Amino acid sequence: MGLTKQYLRYAASAVFGVIGSQRANIAYVTLRGGEKGRYVAVAACEHVFIWDVRKGEKVLILQGQKHEVSFLCPSPDGVHVAVGYEDGMVRIFNLLSGESNVSFNGHKSGVTAMNYDSLGARLVTGSKDTDVIVWDIINECGLYRLRGHKDIITQALFLKDKNLLVSSSKDSFVKWWDLDTQHCFKTMVGHRSEVWGMVLLDRDNRLLTGSADSELRAWDIRRLEEVRFSPLETDPNTKGKTLLEDDEDDDGKEEEEEAETRILSCQKAGSILREARDRVVSLTADSKARVIACHGNDAVLEVFTVLSEEEVQRKMNKKLKKAKKKAAKTQEGAGDQTAEPVVERTLKDEIIRLTNIKASAKIRWADVLSCAGGELKVALLLQNNTVETYSLKTSDKNPAANKTSRLTLGGHRTDVRTLAFSSDNLAVLSASGDTVKVWNRSTLQVIRTMACEYALCSLFVPGDRQIILGTKSGKLQIFELASGSLLETVDAHSGAVWSLCVAPDQRGIISGSADKTVKFWEFELVRDKETDQKRLTVKHTRTLQLDEDVLCVKFSPDHRLLAVSLLDCTVKVFYTDTLKFFLSLYGHKLPVLCLDITHDSALIATGSADRNVKIWGLDFGDCHRSLFAHDDSVMFLQFVPKTHLFFTAGKDKKIKQWDADKFELIQTLEGHHREVWCLAISPNGDHLVSSSHDKSLRLWERTREPIILEEEREMEREAEFEESMAKGDAPVVPGETEGEAAPAGKKSIETVKAAERIMEALELYREETRKSEEHKYFCEKAGKELPPPKPNPILVAFGNVTVSQNTLCIIIFPSVVITSELEISLLVLPFPYVPELLKLFSSYIQQGLEVELVCRCLFFLLKIHFGQITSNQMLVSVIDELKTNTLSKVCQIRDVLGFNSAALQFLQREIESKEDVMFFADATGQLEEKKKRRRKRERAVLTIA
Repeated sequence: MGLTKQYLRYAASAVFGVIGSQRANIAYVTLRGGEKGRYVAVAACEHVFIWDVRKGEKVLILQGQKHEVSFLCPSPDGVHVAVGYEDGMVRIFNLLSGESNVSFNGHKSGVTAMNYDSLGARLVTGSKDTDVIVWDIINECGLYRLRGHKDIITQALFLKDKNLLVSSSKDSFVKWWDLDTQHCFKTMVGHRSEVWGMVLLDRDNRLLTGSADSELRAWDIRRLEEVRFSPLETDPNTKGKTLLEDDEDDDGKEEEEEAETRILSCQKAGSILREARDRVVSLTADSKARVIACHGNDAVLEVFTVLSEEEVQRKMNKKLKKAKKKAAKTQEGAGDQTAEPVVERTLKDEIIRLTNIKASAKIRWADVLSCAGGELKVALLLQNNTVETYSLKTSDKNPAANKTSRLTLGGHRTDVRTLAFSSDNLAVLSASGDTVKVWNRSTLQVIRTMACEYALCSLFVPGDRQIILGTKSGKLQIFELASGSLLETVDAHSGAVWSLCVAPDQRGIISGSADKTVKFWEFELVRDKETDQKRLTVKHTRTLQLDEDVLCVKFSPDHRLLAVSLLDCTVKVFYTDTLKFFLSLYGHKLPVLCLDITHDSALIATGSADRNVKIWGLDFGDCHRSLFAHDDSVMFLQFVPKTHLFFTAGKDKKIKQWDADKFELIQTLEGHHREVWCLAISPNGDHLVSSSHDKSLRLWERTREPIILEEEREMEREAEFEESMAKGDAPVVPGETEGEAAPAGKKSIETVKAAERIMEALELYREETRKSEEHKYFCEKAGKELPPPKPNPILVAFGNVTVSQNTLCIIIFPSVVITSELEISLLVLPFPYVPELLKLFSSYIQQGLEVELVCRCLFFLLKIHFGQITSNQMLVSVIDELKTNTLSKVCQIRDVLGFNSAALQFLQREIESKEDVMFFADATGQLEEKKKRRRKRERAVLTIA
């Protein structure tokens, strides 16, 4: 094999510049038993950041994998947080360790809604695939999938005291589900458009929904015991008929209506008018459902409070008194007696507007938290990459919201459109529509933040003490980094400045603009009139007039040539000294947005909006190769210093590295979730920074790991194959019909691999069993004990375990078979392997090994292979043995659990009784101490007297 050119891999190092992604919600969390309302969790692309809003610091990062976070839901105990991703995965993170040990994979697309039940034992998730799935957190498995909605699920809530679930969707329906029978027993059709939010109030007796109009609709929920009558009792809704007579009259009612009446009834109670006229973007309530917050596509959060029954009664008594006074006055004037005034109770008497909170920008998500002393804390995630928190007192008559914190320092308000590295590789410059920031590359902390105009291009002045920005208004802005001040604003062009480039001799710069000119500038030191000190400025020396808008300019490193990209899809090359025309590079179908020249001035690479990259020779202007680089416009291109390798960034969210000599794709850097606008490579080539429309900046580092192109292509093909396998038809469970309920899991490449590992373990079991039988036969034939056969290397690697223990290890280890995907893995398993597995299960149960997990697998296999197992005479004895062993072992485990539960309850009562005695003893002792002090004071007073 001949020598190959060695490439080194660039790997993702860090994500910074993003405070909170817009895709997922914001949520208050409790960290290590800390103060309530101090920490908030927000999504940051594929990660979750936990911010300390008091200090404005990032205290914990919950590491994601590849896909963007789409929803967050803290558990009721505050120890865990459930994170939903765009690929349908749900992971449960522990906030104490920051690690995830439980993951669920059931949805085909992004998770859009999540909620725990009151105990935190079950989790319901809704997705863009229109399915609702209920997961068992303790058993780490999916319970069932509920189908019925026709559009994206927007909310799903458990009822506290009944095993019911309510879900809302963009299909304008709200569905009620009975989780005991897993069917939808009621569909509410009272909305004219999408249902965007939903909360349960008043101990689950009222439902509040937000839609695409300015109304919040309230629905009264009446349970079974509230709508039940005796057969001979008169129904108030019928005209004097008994219920038996009424049933005879309504024999033609549908079964669905009967099911609704059996479980609950839901009637509209009224509506609350919002001030905003657009749709509800998010609707949330605190944990006790006493405060409701909602907002639209504006910057105003509307806060409502739900009055308690006593408060409502006091309010109604006041209204009644007023009505009586008014009636008495009317009676005195008219002189006749009128009937007793009646005051009707409306929804406005129970839910009142508390206040409106005006944020600094449009609100994307909100969360509220009730604290001690009637304090309400509000956290807002804004659309401009900002988190704001407010505090207000709900007990005040007219509460005013006070802004308590604002997280802005760690990111830009708008997209970063330009990046630059300092010459010492230590500082990174990023500029957006309103600010320019300088970051420390090693710590990723902001060194300087300065206000600027809309920046399109930037660079460090040689020496790294000043920076220059080219703006959309055609100005050049010069900033000094030491003081963080704007030194000068130069009116350079009449159109947007699209490109800046430092001259190779580092004595000046050139600027290209939409006013069809390229201007040459020289650095100068002038004395400032105010401070009487010298400062940097630029002096205009020459102008190159062109026929089209200039999009990009670049000097060749030998300072001989100047390349200019124009709006007419061509690149013109001029001599730098005389500005005479040298070459015209034409071939692109759309304008060239970026270009760069190699360090030896031999090649020029151009990237265009036509998705192609062309590599040209600078000696004759010939096109060496045209590469189809990205699936969308190529936004940025730059060569790695002192090499012929270059990076391109595109609107297809990808960054790619290419070899300009061999015209080969080296590697693809995937990580951004939106269009990549620009990138910058450090002067030593070890670091790469990129910016994207997802508001994030990503740092990539060059590792020492070599890249072999053939292996890279093979890995890409394997990834495509695995993705196609995961998208294949889901396995069908025998006995399951296409109804409202279905299994929770889904087929994926992980479940296929897990099934293959189980099959390998069973093959090994067969082989080892055959070896042991042969050994036994030869020992009997020889009449003496022969040396045993060598154990399989796999069994030796696991610590010389038996072959049956190896199979059990494969099933129980989460690293081999994920617990939540165990059923789907067994579903993929072919039937010929099932008999051996059943025999192994019988021995496991008999030995008392992982009885609960083995029973779970056993019952699932019996369910899906019932017909084949019952018709197989060879398995009759195995099933009988399983029946006996399973019953005895499960009863034994149940007795142990019952005994332990009783013992724990006894200990709890003992501790509580001791604490009560100690409490009263302390109180008695404190009373005696007070009496002694009082006697001493009295004696002292008498002595003085």
